[in-house]
Amino acid sequence: MKDKVTIHTLKRLKQIGQKICMVTAYDATFARIFDQSGADVLLVGDSLGMVVQGHESTLPVTMDQMVYHSAAVTRSTRRAHVVGDMPFMSYQVSAQDAVRNAGRLVTEGGVGSVKLEGGAEFADTVRAIVRASIPVMGHLGLTPQSVHKMGGYVVQGRDEEQGRKILEDALALEAAGAYSLVLEGVPLDLARTITQRLSIPVIGIGAGKYCDGQVLVCYDLLGMNPDFKPKFVKHYANLHGAITDAAGAFFSEIREGVFPDDEHSFKASKGLRAVSATPAMTAGAPPQGETQVTAEGGEEKVGPVYGIPV
Repeated sequence: MKDKVTIHTLKRLKQIGQKICMVTAYDATFARIFDQSGADVLLVGDSLGMVVQGHESTLPVTMDQMVYHSAAVTRSTRRAHVVGDMPFMSYQVSAQDAVRNAGRLVTEGGVGSVKLEGGAEFADTVRAIVRASIPVMGHLGLTPQSVHKMGGYVVQGRDEEQGRKILEDALALEAAGAYSLVLEGVPLDLARTITQRLSIPVIGIGAGKYCDGQVLVCYDLLGMNPDFKPKFVKHYANLHGAITDAAGAFFSEIREGVFPDDEHSFKASKGLRAVSATPAMTAGAPPQGETQVTAEGGEEKVGPVYGIPV
């Protein structure tokens, strides 16, 4: 296993021109797969509100839910740096709330840093969190928590005034102590300018090829929703089709009586006494770790996996 990725690793990658690989993860299984596949950063995004919970936006996601999913991801991550999203209204009210909630993601969720949306207006909040020794990743451009303010999920920074504002916000976040920045849904020329102006890594999503790294929602890159394919998403697999076929085959074999067959069924151990059920035995097999009497009158220890003797 390679050395653990830290915020200092990410800065060195920018300095040497090595692109940073980032992907979202929301549970232990996906976290383990992406970590072993070489991800530098795993983002436990509040995008789980849409792709996991089925909401139309990220706004309903709570702190408790972010802590829960963050903990699941960090338990299975060995190399990648894990970032936890600060959900809507977890940091907007006050810097004190922001520090407390960021602390929960670190202490309860086990993340290595937190991410929050917004520009210069949250510079003091970023400073407060960093002052509490919690690294902060910024997020500018198309910021999903501001969907109502933006009037939908639309590209930001197309005109000069908007572009200048995003650049100023990026510089303000860097000055406040942010160690990295996600730039979402902006023209690639603007993203190139911001990436060149900042000394901290800039991770793009829908921001073109000039960023220091890229991030996608895992369900998008795996092709799990073929109906969702915005311009910036590339499907690297068709898991929707593969999962549909596998599940369909499973259901068919159940209905046809093909599964389970002998290969997928347990058999009694040699010498295991066959007895009929009595009122005293209605509770089922012996508890894990207890003994089972054999036909020869001896005892053998019953293991923890479906009563298999060990």
